Amino acid sequence: MHGRLKVKTSEEQAEAKRLEREQKLKLYQSATQAVFQKRQAGELDESVLELTSQILGANPDFATLWNCRREVLQQLETQKCVGIQDLRRLPWPCAYTASPEELAALVKAELGFLESCLRVNPKSYGTWHHRCWLLGRLPEPNWARELELCARFLEVDERNFHCWDYRRFVATQAAVPPAEELAFTDSLITRNFSNYSSWHYRSCLLPQLHPQPDSGPQGRLPEDVLLKELELVQNAFFTDPNDQSAWFYHRWLLGRADPQDALRCLHVSRDEACLTISFSRPLLVGSRTEILLLMVDDSPLIVEWRTPDGRNRPSHVWLCDLPPASLNDQLPQHTFRVIWTAGDVQKECVLLKGRQEGWCRDSTTDEQLFRCELSVEKSTVLQSELESCKELQELEPENKWCLLTIILLMRALDPLLYEKETLQYFQTLKAVDPMRAAYLDDLRSKFLLENSVLKMEYAEVRVLHLAHKDLTVLCHLEQLLLVTHLDLSHNRLRTLPPALAALRCLEVLQASDNAIESLDGVTNLPRLQELLLCNNRLQQPAALQPLASCPRLVLLNLQGNPLCQAMGILEHLAELLPSVGSILT
Repeated sequence: MHGRLKVKTSEEQAEAKRLEREQKLKLYQSATQAVFQKRQAGELDESVLELTSQILGANPDFATLWNCRREVLQQLETQKCVGIQDLRRLPWPCAYTASPEELAALVKAELGFLESCLRVNPKSYGTWHHRCWLLGRLPEPNWARELELCARFLEVDERNFHCWDYRRFVATQAAVPPAEELAFTDSLITRNFSNYSSWHYRSCLLPQLHPQPDSGPQGRLPEDVLLKELELVQNAFFTDPNDQSAWFYHRWLLGRADPQDALRCLHVSRDEACLTISFSRPLLVGSRTEILLLMVDDSPLIVEWRTPDGRNRPSHVWLCDLPPASLNDQLPQHTFRVIWTAGDVQKECVLLKGRQEGWCRDSTTDEQLFRCELSVEKSTVLQSELESCKELQELEPENKWCLLTIILLMRALDPLLYEKETLQYFQTLKAVDPMRAAYLDDLRSKFLLENSVLKMEYAEVRVLHLAHKDLTVLCHLEQLLLVTHLDLSHNRLRTLPPALAALRCLEVLQASDNAIESLDGVTNLPRLQELLLCNNRLQQPAALQPLASCPRLVLLNLQGNPLCQAMGILEHLAELLPSVGSILT
């Protein structure tokens, strides 16, 4: 046995590690307590830097200790009567003045310590923030060295978003031209297409390099630049079709500018003594930036604006009550004009003598309503993209990103022309990606409803048929302000949303053979007369309470709902909805 090393058993090794951890914990707690005691006593000196270095060197995510270090550095500046930010700004000679060399050594040591902490944890919020703070106080930081530091850390982990944020900070402070940063992203993407951060950075840099007027806050690209970017991203997803980073960037490239502020539709009702208006985006009327002015026969009228559902929140649709004088039937006509000051737009409509309503709405086309107009050049580019994606789909028939992109491209080019083909691709995509079937159903419903609205607009009718379309959600209801008849039968709707209150002209609503459990959206519909809800999932009579806010409702068909099985249901409903003349159960 002599001369042989003793081999520890696993139990002995575990015990040794436990003792080692306990010892480290005691030292950690002791140093932390010492820092807090010195901080409380106001002893912010070099010893605090040493203590915090011991702790942060092992755990860089202790945010409070970074605050302590900043307090110490600021205290040292004050004591030495020299500021790191500008060594020349001294109000008077001090008793003790640190030399620039001493301060430079202090800053150099701090930067070196930060690099060691980043090697321990390259994704430490506190470490990167402290580095920003420190460099922001230097008169002449070495920004070139900081860019090199970022490049080194991104070589280790190209998706380190902490480092990317720091690089953007450095690039801004150093006034690095966007073209140079774009070239940097080129080098990283060429090395590895699966680089989310580089693709994202490109989406921030390109609008700066190629600003476009009226392109909205996100910015859009000129078509020659767009063509080059599409070629780059196409190389990426042909190289690795299953990597989603390039597909996300591709979707950004296909995005459109935000629609311009517009008053979509203005409607005046003599019966309800009400004016209703719909907008191109939700707004909160009454805020300092969202002000509506109403002119009646060229005279200003002070009114109170409200949303159709009575909730004080941003909405596409707003309405106001009109005084009797503005609806005087003795005059040949009244002219109503609404001015939206924030959007600097206005719209007016005329209410003729003897007419119960008047309205004015945009001559909506598919390009204007749900997407911005495409130039011939851009349409050609998107058509080429569609053909390329179809070629890739033949090679990769179960690639969900390719299938979804095909749908979006067809949507961008011509939603009505490609409607049938789009539905087929949705069916294929659901089979390929069943985990996202609910999302795809909702997206499909959105597209189908948009198409139906376009067809209704082209036909210039006020009736919308959405039956047997397998809808799961309702959207764009603000576009249906003038609709009088809406058929939602034989779909998969589970609720009628609050936005339904925007349908101020709705008289007949058919929603039978769905899975509706709530009627919260059927509120304050002033013209609703007939509501058909056969074969749904309404359980309790209380679910019908919102219908009491519809003053003209005379026919309610509830046949086939579970609540119809309750004893005395007719008497209960008659008490709940006394103004409804006919309730069928």
